[in-house]
Amino acid sequence: MENMMTISERIFERLEQLSMTQKELSEKTGIKESAISEWRKKKTNPSSEKIMPICKALDITPEWLLSGIDAAGKRERNMDYYIINKGTDMGRLITCYNELDRSSRERVMGYAEAFASMMKKAGDK
Repeated sequence: MENMMTISERIFERLEQLSMTQKELSEKTGIKESAISEWRKKKTNPSSEKIMPICKALDITPEWLLSGIDAAGKRERNMDYYIINKGTDMGRLITCYNELDRSSRERVMGYAEAFASMMKKAGDK
């Protein structure tokens, strides 16, 4: 009956599975402990901007957190996308990439794929 649970119930179930405290979740997500406590006490759900940090901290997919259902039939991450912090090198790279027009994006992808291929061949030697 997992999919009949609320988002907050799934969060606390996962915390229990991981033997993680609300304080640890707070530290990993930057969400105040008082807000996390409110979810449990008042049976409310976190706001939308907190979903991705929670998923990252609990190593779950947004699909599972929001619905209890995961396309792969599991709660653990088995996804074909990444959750990336905007402040990292990868996040900055993606931000720049997203600001390019389509033609420039295709050009950058061509360079990246050619460079990766070249590096792979160099490593094979």
